[in-house]
Amino acid sequence: MPLKIIQITPGAGKMYCGACVRDNAMVAALRRQGHEATMAPLYLPLTLDEDDQSAGLPIFFGGINVYLEQQSALFRKLPGWLHNLLASPKLLKLAAGAAGKTSAQDLGEMTLSMLRGEEGNQARELTGLIAWLQLEKPDIVCLSNALLAGLGRRIKAELGVPVLCFLQGEDWFLDGLPGAYREAAWNLAAERAADIDLFVAPSNYFAELMGRRLKLPPEKLSVVVNGINLNGYGGGTDAPSSEKAVGYFARMCREKGLDTLVEAFIRLKKRGRAGDVKLRVGGSCGPTDQIVVDELKERLRVNHCLGDASFFPNVTRAEKIKFLQSLTVFSAPATYGEAFGLYVIEAMAAGIPVAQPRHAAFPELIAATGGGVLCDANDPDSLADALEELLLNPERARTLGGNGRRGARAHYGIETMAARIADLCGGLVKRAPRT
Repeated sequence: MPLKIIQITPGAGKMYCGACVRDNAMVAALRRQGHEATMAPLYLPLTLDEDDQSAGLPIFFGGINVYLEQQSALFRKLPGWLHNLLASPKLLKLAAGAAGKTSAQDLGEMTLSMLRGEEGNQARELTGLIAWLQLEKPDIVCLSNALLAGLGRRIKAELGVPVLCFLQGEDWFLDGLPGAYREAAWNLAAERAADIDLFVAPSNYFAELMGRRLKLPPEKLSVVVNGINLNGYGGGTDAPSSEKAVGYFARMCREKGLDTLVEAFIRLKKRGRAGDVKLRVGGSCGPTDQIVVDELKERLRVNHCLGDASFFPNVTRAEKIKFLQSLTVFSAPATYGEAFGLYVIEAMAAGIPVAQPRHAAFPELIAATGGGVLCDANDPDSLADALEELLLNPERARTLGGNGRRGARAHYGIETMAARIADLCGGLVKRAPRT
């Protein structure tokens, strides 16, 4: 049965966001499968590597108004014409440049306010979203992450439709809040979780973690692994690169393990056993990330390795695939509990073996595909050992790369994910009381 699905997704300004890319690809796949799917953007414009499925829609909860409403009650009563002016796409595009300068430490009050929904300082923004949803008349509304759970109560009350919410790494953000805000935000998120009909986690690891921390009953939690658009990744006949290269493709930050990989690469070069190996680093790089990149370049320089390292920030989708296909082995050794790790599947889809930490969702991905090896978490020496093993054994690397490619195609395509989400949405709609 075709469904009318509204997917609500926060924009990250000029930064690439894995959740945004995934939501965008999912909405496109749902449309191809015959559903009337729409992606409604929040806060700031979306930066994507495929056609924007939210094109032509207003940005709800415009970032400028959201910020000002948090600062003063006066701004919550702005006349309509001024409120609308501050929500204009041109102004939000300008504001997007500063999006990467915020952090969890700065956003305690804002997080609590958004989780309070209709009781928060952004209640006016929620009223505008509800008015648009009432005109759209969706069968179901999907929220991109649990930080939006505060929207659920009023959506259900005024539209009478079920609400599904994805889980996408919220623990790292909430745990990064200052102490007093941290506990309050977790408690409020658990309270507002009761308004959501179903949560969908991308891995068993994250389902267990968030089920426990949000106090979710088992019947309100499902696991649907993330998917990617496999077009352009090739079918397994690519000629292997003649140059040995260790690669990374994710946000260029410490949390994703970039500094751990740099330290492992320095060790590889000092050992000398792997020969003339290069380091290639790609991915999203915002203003705060550039500070980290500059520090790591200096670390490479003082260890006489900078000449063997290349950086590729904010590339297109086609450039990303070409980048991945140029590698010998891939690693993004995230230091925190990664809920999934879409970048691992992208590397596997390109036929590249991966070396990932033995924690969070990574063991699940490697067990499901046979596309890589595991090492100790936050340990440059252990990572260097894993990388060296694959660099010195090209036949094993090719076998693991082939396994990963086949596994990505069998389990992690966006069409497969979208079909499973549509089935869950259909079940919720059938069980929802008629209003």
